[in-house]
Amino acid sequence: MIRLASIIEQFGTDFLDQYAPTLLPSQRRALFAIKQCRSELSPKMEVNCAACDHNAFIPHSCGHRLCPHCQHHEGQRWIEQQLSRQVPSHYFMVTFTLPGALRSLAWQRQKQMYQLMFDCAWHTLQSFSGNDKALGGTPGAVAVLHTHSRALAYHPHVHTLIPAASICKTQRVWRKKAGKYLFNHKALAKVFRAKLLAACVKKGIALPESYPEKWVVDCRYVGAGDKAITYLGQYLYRGVIQEKNIVSCDNGRVTYRYQDSTTKRWKSITVPGVEFLRRVLTHALPKGFRRARNYGFLHPNSKQLLKALRVALKFFPEKWVKSPKPRATFKCTCCGAPMMIVRTRIPRNKCLTPPGRLKIQEAV
Repeated sequence: MIRLASIIEQFGTDFLDQYAPTLLPSQRRALFAIKQCRSELSPKMEVNCAACDHNAFIPHSCGHRLCPHCQHHEGQRWIEQQLSRQVPSHYFMVTFTLPGALRSLAWQRQKQMYQLMFDCAWHTLQSFSGNDKALGGTPGAVAVLHTHSRALAYHPHVHTLIPAASICKTQRVWRKKAGKYLFNHKALAKVFRAKLLAACVKKGIALPESYPEKWVVDCRYVGAGDKAITYLGQYLYRGVIQEKNIVSCDNGRVTYRYQDSTTKRWKSITVPGVEFLRRVLTHALPKGFRRARNYGFLHPNSKQLLKALRVALKFFPEKWVKSPKPRATFKCTCCGAPMMIVRTRIPRNKCLTPPGRLKIQEAV
């Protein structure tokens, strides 16, 4: 397996020479964080074994959202939290895609455009649910922003996972919609388009001279929603490419593979190393921007409402959701006992002893 950090080590200097004038702060942070992740250049943490008093210094992980090595525990916790919020209803995955004519604008104004995509996607679903004869109320939704296609092209879109159910606050009624059809995808696209363009004008964002009349919104039935939640969670914290999909790095070129969403067949792309880094770092989100949001009765502020709803419906998903998995622990190489973290973020020049060889194992 070829590590992303090794590709940055090999082509990072050439990448900075070529793209330094146009590089965003988020891209610079991602580049240097992934390069130093769990290496001798990163700060150290001191661990101590309570059984044999063995001490060691080990390098920190970078914790960056674009790093394929970090935040696996956070990703699993997010999946567990969303599974525990499930409701007894069919689920649908509604994907709102920004057209190609507006992608350069989204790149230039990332925070504004990504936020508007979230807002307009939710307002579109909210209006459709309120006007639907079977629902007629406020829905709940889980929304996740993706900026990449499977081939790593810049392709901003928002996945929204929505149950075919709603709460009518005026009548205090829980409503569900039967069947495998939720909303018309063409109507969703028209409303989303109108809302996003109007929001851009209101924010003073200059639109391009021309943009398509027809936009793309996909509305797909996904059963009970658990598989869709797991799918979204896997891509939430693991960056845009898994290192097992980096096939080779030879003669200044990198080959990576991806699975075609239509044919389900694996395809390979070979590009120069600098271009590969550009494709990966294009998807570094602005600092502090949240990729995942919850809305409606699935919002964190609606915990009491959701709890009362479950009692009324006698539906308790916590019973079959696995208990939270603890973080991995460090095992002492001398006696095998768990080691405790004593200090963190120690500059590497202040470590008095050489790093110990430690094994990371899952906690029991």
